[in-house]
Amino acid sequence: MPGSAVPAPAEAEEAVAPPAAPWWSRWWVRVLAIFLASRVVTTVILLIFAANQGKNPWTGAHPDYFSYATIWDGLWYNIVAGWGYPASLPVADGHVTENAWAFLPGYPWLVDAVMFVTRLPWSPAAVLVSLACAAGAALVFYRLLLRVGLGSSTSLFAVVLFCVAPVSPLFQVAYAESLYLLLLATALLLLVERRYGWLFPVVLVMAFTRPSGLAFALAVGLHVIYRWVRRRREPFPIREQALSAGLAVFSAVAGLAWPAIAAVATGSATAYTDTELAWRAPYIGYTHLVPFTPWFQGADWWASVMLGIPGWVGVVAMLLIVAVFAVLLFSPPVRRLGVDLRFWIAAYSLYVLAVFFPQSSTFRILMPLFPLLGVVALPKSRVYRVAVVVLCLLLQVGWIAICWGVDGADWSPP
Repeated sequence: MPGSAVPAPAEAEEAVAPPAAPWWSRWWVRVLAIFLASRVVTTVILLIFAANQGKNPWTGAHPDYFSYATIWDGLWYNIVAGWGYPASLPVADGHVTENAWAFLPGYPWLVDAVMFVTRLPWSPAAVLVSLACAAGAALVFYRLLLRVGLGSSTSLFAVVLFCVAPVSPLFQVAYAESLYLLLLATALLLLVERRYGWLFPVVLVMAFTRPSGLAFALAVGLHVIYRWVRRRREPFPIREQALSAGLAVFSAVAGLAWPAIAAVATGSATAYTDTELAWRAPYIGYTHLVPFTPWFQGADWWASVMLGIPGWVGVVAMLLIVAVFAVLLFSPPVRRLGVDLRFWIAAYSLYVLAVFFPQSSTFRILMPLFPLLGVVALPKSRVYRVAVVVLCLLLQVGWIAICWGVDGADWSPP
């Protein structure tokens, strides 16, 4: 209209700009709210179990929360933080017995640093570190699933499952899993984004937190091969070729570093593997580590000793489970995770199949497969999602009862 004022471009843009979203709707606030709510629930469950816990090798009857949260491997990590590693391996009847070399120093040294800064004693400092790292892992996990294209709703529900998973009580006890999952989620995000240079320090710390450096080296190696094969359709610059190939080699070296350090420090070339084998001796006696045999030994033991059925039945069942899992990796829902996350899932599964003896700790050992929660979170049905959460909480109670709670001479460690 004649005489009407025409708004300046900046004013026009401001007039149509949407209002800023309230702080409580931001993604990181929602993730942290889910994490805190889940921790309240788990804390209540743990307190109930602690109140009913009898006297055990670590605490008296009815321990307080922090005492209850630092039993089992928490004592070993405390030993590492306070006294370090033995210069000579303990031996009984000619065999290496359980000792601190089985526990990598990343987590206890971090707790030790927090103790120095805050002047907190071991138990609350260890729980604080685990909680902080688990919160960080939840945040990075959400970003990782968004990055592979699952969408905000699916990614957020996957975080819910991550926080209420049956083994999620480990997020608030004196175990290294929280720190490791934070490092692993960060490493996977950097790998998906192809920021190889940033991965070197993350991989190094990760290799001194939990023993899976060789698995990550395999995942990176598969990533490099995949990119090389597809280089005509998707550019693979020389610089990225060198960095990614170097990262694969670096990851493998980092994965072998701790066994090498244990060998030099103790004078025994097999110090680390002998120490790890001591934990499976109560099941199958003292044996040598032969790759890809532990699961066959475990299947035979569980079938024949625990179930009283022929051992070959357990072996066949184990082979069927492995075959079904391998097929599922190529299913459409799992393919939605993207090739890099599937490389990690395959590499870590192969690593576990090669070296781990299946027993009650298996549930904890499988935690690095957490990207698969993105697949479980795909269905949008509210009934389904509520049912899955309720099932997770029930299984969480079951896991604490079977694995964390101590019943006399307990043979089912977490």
